[in-house]
Amino acid sequence: MYAQQGYNHPQNMHHHQQSGAPPPRYSTPGGHHSHRQSYSQPPAHDPQLYQYFTAVDQDRSGSITVTELQAALVNGNWTRFDLDTVKMLMGIFDTDRSGTIDFKGEESQTGALFVLTTFYDAEFAGLWKYISDWQNVFRHFDRDGSGSIEGRELSEAMRSFGYNLSPPLLTLVERKYASAPSTGYGPPPGITFDRFVRACVVVKTLTESFQRADSDRDGWVQLSYEQFMSMALSAP
Repeated sequence: MYAQQGYNHPQNMHHHQQSGAPPPRYSTPGGHHSHRQSYSQPPAHDPQLYQYFTAVDQDRSGSITVTELQAALVNGNWTRFDLDTVKMLMGIFDTDRSGTIDFKGEESQTGALFVLTTFYDAEFAGLWKYISDWQNVFRHFDRDGSGSIEGRELSEAMRSFGYNLSPPLLTLVERKYASAPSTGYGPPPGITFDRFVRACVVVKTLTESFQRADSDRDGWVQLSYEQFMSMALSAP
């Protein structure tokens, strides 16, 4: 596998980048496959993409587990993807709630950057494109090529997505998703690719939850404890 600074690549696979923007969508994983499938390439699919799939599917079961996906994905500094980010990706693209990522179906998409309607029948194809799209976004905002997103870069990214977070909120996001614990002195460590994706999805999820409760669009809501906890715990 070839790694570029700051961007994740599945191990033992060449980088296959697609154009476009990250298409966030949310779902929850279900159970796990217990059967093994024969390994013949499904018809009418990209042979190279299927080769990537088989490289990740280490136990040759025909499905990719959370453990296999985490083992395949690394950041530009060769650290493995954060497990919570991997679970989030599984939740988004495990469309049949099997608890695994399969290689099947066709892909269709409509919409534009970040605010779009996307539907993926092909779980692995959708996952692959989603990661590739986020790589483009990360590369765009990692202005200094450090392999992480820091202060001003994070502010610019959030603002471009339509989230005008205050400086204190941006600092909270940066400290929460920093790639290493903050010492309390100086700026927080930068946010690696995997944590950047999760931070953006969490901000989007919480913003949309607030907007649904803010029926008169005045920027204020009255919530019960139950509603507040539901909002907070629904974020990936």
